[in-house]
Amino acid sequence: MTAPLVIACPYCASLNRVPFERFAQDPHCGHCKSPLFDGQPVALSADTFDAHALHSDIPLLVDFWAPWCAPCKTMAPHFDAAAKGLEPGLRFGKVDTEAQPALTARFGIRSIPTVLLFRGGKEIARQSGAMTREQIIAWVKTNA
Repeated sequence: MTAPLVIACPYCASLNRVPFERFAQDPHCGHCKSPLFDGQPVALSADTFDAHALHSDIPLLVDFWAPWCAPCKTMAPHFDAAAKGLEPGLRFGKVDTEAQPALTARFGIRSIPTVLLFRGGKEIARQSGAMTREQIIAWVKTNA
């Protein structure tokens, strides 16, 4: 028997233990009752980032972006489409660098868009520059 997976809720950031056999069966948060996976990137803040990056058992791909950044706007629909295709095996998150300067500084983000891939609470890969859906998926598969 496989141990339950710890999954952070995309809505309230509560940690949920999900039995492995129920992982792909549309699990819901025990606290707020929202779906744990909805195929959409999670808007991450300084308050919620660690729940997803450090405490959740699934890898996290984070897009650091800004509202004024044209390449970020170009990549956004591709990032959203990749989320639909790769969840629930991978959580997608977005950090608005303007609204979350502490996270931007914490990870030394120097250019945007930049994506960081986390597994087990550690950054395992980083890529700067806009990517298409196909490039995001290929990059994740190469680095995960």
